[in-house]
Amino acid sequence: MTDVLSFLLTNRSIATDDAARDEAAAAATRDAMSQLLLLELATLPTLSSSTGFIYRMDRDLGGAVVRSSESFGPSFVERSLTQGAFRAGFGVAYQETKFDEIDGRSLTDGSLVATASRLTGQNDPFDVETLALEVRSRALLMSMNVGLTDRLDISAALPIVRLTLSGERTDTLRGTPFVQARATADASGVGDLMLRGKYNAVRRGGTGLAVGAEARLPTGAEENLLGAGELSIKPRLIGSVENGRVSLHSEFGYSFGGLTREIDYAGAVAVAASSQVTFIGELLGRRLDSGGRITETVVAHPTLRGVETIRLTAVPDATYRATAVGSVKWNVAHTWLVSASVLHPMTTTGLTADIIPSVVVEYSFGR
Repeated sequence: MTDVLSFLLTNRSIATDDAARDEAAAAATRDAMSQLLLLELATLPTLSSSTGFIYRMDRDLGGAVVRSSESFGPSFVERSLTQGAFRAGFGVAYQETKFDEIDGRSLTDGSLVATASRLTGQNDPFDVETLALEVRSRALLMSMNVGLTDRLDISAALPIVRLTLSGERTDTLRGTPFVQARATADASGVGDLMLRGKYNAVRRGGTGLAVGAEARLPTGAEENLLGAGELSIKPRLIGSVENGRVSLHSEFGYSFGGLTREIDYAGAVAVAASSQVTFIGELLGRRLDSGGRITETVVAHPTLRGVETIRLTAVPDATYRATAVGSVKWNVAHTWLVSASVLHPMTTTGLTADIIPSVVVEYSFGR
């Protein structure tokens, strides 16, 4: 994947009389795009470790096991409640992402300028190289959650990812286009394994506070953009307030290691429309210390007077991301849950997709 991306970005024909600067700009852009792809795939929102069915032992009912919440909880935001002692659940999620833009610039319509030359004082270049890229990821996430006690959960999630990339580079000289290069790549395999733990420190019904942590192990192939290539650890603070059929949830996390330091913050509201259906709205936010951004640099041609060169390059910078999520969870039978979610980015920084659909099937052992 990285070789194909490098080929499409560095196969340039516009002569600027500064080959070293061209090569450095192309390499910086390639590295930034690879980094952004890794960041998006390595930090794409994943399922909450809490399964829909949450149990506790009610001593007032002679030790009977009862549901802890009327709702099935959020899809991506954690809730403070835990699975229940010696209870287990598993889930399988499918999520597909077609990246449409990078830092607000279209990736797919062939308008992404890589290099261009124009006369000083004019807006339109007389020679321009543009890129058209189609980048798509398909991920199948398998997860398992086990309650060790009434307050302590552990869980694991393993993604299986397929990443496809196809691109075309076109040079348009004085209005006449010709294709310089075409390339495709297809990579698949396991992504980075996630291990989680959560302790419900304060609990009153469905209201409470929990502390947790998540570790992402570098099990995915970094050269194919399937994994970060580094271990990351994320401690979490989780809070929930529940009043009948309506519950509010929030979490805050700080990730270190991995590709970049990251601050996560998220909130959710869940409404149990009936005993079998829950509607959820969520807002997911994060700050990446070194997400970086793509920019266009304009400099005077080193030898041709009155000519400017435009280069697509990258600069290091902290970035903010926000994603809105709408979900519905349906108890189809016994302890089987089917969920459908739509994720929509609210910001234009980094690689973004217009919508990201997700479908989940969950099962909890025991009622």
